[in-house]
Amino acid sequence: MKRHERMNALLELLGERGSMEVEEAATTLEVSAATMRRDMDALAEQQLLTRTRGGAVLSAVTYDLPIRYKRGHHVGTKQSLARAAAAMVERGDVVGLSGGTTTTEIARALATRPDLAESGPQQHLTIVTNALNIAYELAVRPQIKTVLTGGVAHSRTFELTGPYSELVLDELTVDIAFIGANGMDPAEGATVHDESEGRINGLMARRAERAVVVTDSSKIGVRCFARIGGPGLFHTFLTDSGIPDSARREFEERGLRTVVAEPEPED
Repeated sequence: MKRHERMNALLELLGERGSMEVEEAATTLEVSAATMRRDMDALAEQQLLTRTRGGAVLSAVTYDLPIRYKRGHHVGTKQSLARAAAAMVERGDVVGLSGGTTTTEIARALATRPDLAESGPQQHLTIVTNALNIAYELAVRPQIKTVLTGGVAHSRTFELTGPYSELVLDELTVDIAFIGANGMDPAEGATVHDESEGRINGLMARRAERAVVVTDSSKIGVRCFARIGGPGLFHTFLTDSGIPDSARREFEERGLRTVVAEPEPED
């Protein structure tokens, strides 16, 4: 694992656990304790974590990590989810994408899907997003019409929120929306850390004919601060094969269709 990938993974682990000891982190990431101390010191200099005696805690300003620091964790799983999501989209659809690492992978999968990547006089897809990074990547692809909501930019997730975002979304209709979440619980449904992002994500889902909440199985059973919604809002829950059978049954008993993305076959 390269150093930047290891540091990404460490930040993600701290985001999940809150704090870690040097030895624990070193064992988990399969490096020496000395290497882990250097990584922690480097991230502390960037104010992304706070060093403690024998370990580190996530800095108060990084409770939701920037996209650029999160991509290295669960990449294979997120790419599998992205391929499964892209397969749900028809040529000519209007697709809603919330912000997040998984939805960013969905944007890439759609942009490179052979029938949607063809050059031609007409645009093959319309993508509506409140994520600056997704719009930035798609804006250079003439075969995709990219609609970016207005709003106030969140410094950690690159998502636009607030009344301007709501005004735009209220005027649009969407065929299918893919909404990322920080937590997915059978009783509470999809949740995120920030209430303003939760509100915009919920509105995007309501404007869609089909709303799909998509997250990897490590988020199952997690409850975050702001609720987006459950089966009354979402049509489908897309996750990976790590979902426990008991959780899958409970989601489906509550009326939420659950789809498991198949991993990419190994050569």
